[in-house]
Amino acid sequence: MTVKFTKSAAYRGFRRSTLLQGVACWITQLYIRFVYLTNRWSIEGCEWTRRLSREGRTFIVAFWHGRLLMMPKAWHQLAPFYMLISAHRDGRIIAGAMTYFGIETIAGSTSRGGSSALREMLKRLREGGCIGITPDGPRGPAMTVSIGIINIARVAGVPIVPLTYATSRRRLLPTWDRFHLALPFGRGVYLFDEPIEIAAELDEVGLENARRAIETRMVEMVREADRLVGHEMWPPVLTADTGRPVGPVAGN
Repeated sequence: MTVKFTKSAAYRGFRRSTLLQGVACWITQLYIRFVYLTNRWSIEGCEWTRRLSREGRTFIVAFWHGRLLMMPKAWHQLAPFYMLISAHRDGRIIAGAMTYFGIETIAGSTSRGGSSALREMLKRLREGGCIGITPDGPRGPAMTVSIGIINIARVAGVPIVPLTYATSRRRLLPTWDRFHLALPFGRGVYLFDEPIEIAAELDEVGLENARRAIETRMVEMVREADRLVGHEMWPPVLTADTGRPVGPVAGN
């Protein structure tokens, strides 16, 4: 009897194997450390998070799904940090890699599995922790802020701190989020922006205006980070599912 293994079957087998997923987590965290150590990094705007920490305030850190890889090295243990990660099997690999950096994860998203994830995030914020959220994750549309992160910040009474990074050597993968795969032996930059407060009394129109303002600022930050490491801007990339532009994207 001949057994034929397809690519999809092999991938399903990998996702179901706890051992293989553990190895993938270990390799991922090693790669993150290697890229961080072999690039020359600069950090702009970190005084915002330090100021909030000195004032005893917790906050939400917002960054695009496509700029997720190097985020663990942006955090400098100012407070316990938790990252909202999809409960999907692929999300477990990311979650496993985060634990090597002292970052705990919360399973869910701002749109799926919301109630239990919301309760957990509010609890951690009340306890003095900070939360990292990809407001366009886990399935997009790319570089589009969901209303979920706005509502979490409003209910919790905490500000949102936008964050992004870029590296001079990288590959933009052909994924829905144009994933920024940072490469070693180049330059890198982290950009933090001014905290954005979400007033508790905002109505539906006010919440939408806040969502658009944060989305616009986060797209601008990606553009600025890419410019700082020398990337030329390309025309807007359209998402495969909606055909809507996600803003200017830098080339490889």
